[in-house]
Amino acid sequence: MASSGLQLLGFLLSLVGLAATVAATFMVEWKKQSQGKTHRIYEGLWMACSGWERTTCEFHQSVLKLPTEVQATRAVMLLSILLSTLAVLVSTLGMKCTRFMDGRSESKSTTAMIGGIMFMIAGLLTIIITSWYVTMIVQTFNKSHRLESFEFGNAVFVSWAGGLLTMAGGAFLSCRRCSRSESESISGNHLFPNTHQTSNYV
Repeated sequence: MASSGLQLLGFLLSLVGLAATVAATFMVEWKKQSQGKTHRIYEGLWMACSGWERTTCEFHQSVLKLPTEVQATRAVMLLSILLSTLAVLVSTLGMKCTRFMDGRSESKSTTAMIGGIMFMIAGLLTIIITSWYVTMIVQTFNKSHRLESFEFGNAVFVSWAGGLLTMAGGAFLSCRRCSRSESESISGNHLFPNTHQTSNYV
């Protein structure tokens, strides 16, 4: 079973990744458009903002009128957040630094691994949907008049970072062989006697 420190590092990385994913989901700057030097238009998954020095924001009124990439990204990001939240609960049960399932080390190891795999799936979903969103924006930008098209904004980078951190944390949590050599050496010392001891019998 992976060491407590490695599991804790993976858990913290996953929490940071989850926080970044939540922040990116509700950020406004998923795509942006500049009209002149001061006028800005931002569109997120939930609202759109526009203005000169001060911007005003409005929530999207109809889901059906939203572009396909916005609807799909919104759904997958929420699914990723839900999966990461469940992974937090599962990982907490399986980590060595918690008191859940004491005396059942193999079950704790399996539980932590399941939580790590859930984190990795959630991070992968975030990265895939964000990359697909960027691809759709770039394709629209290349096909239409570039001065009237949107570019992807800062929320995309926050989402990518959140997905990568979540996957990295999940990989640490699901690592069952990281300290196998240590556990094997300990178990070996208990199972087998010292071969260097001299016998009292002839």
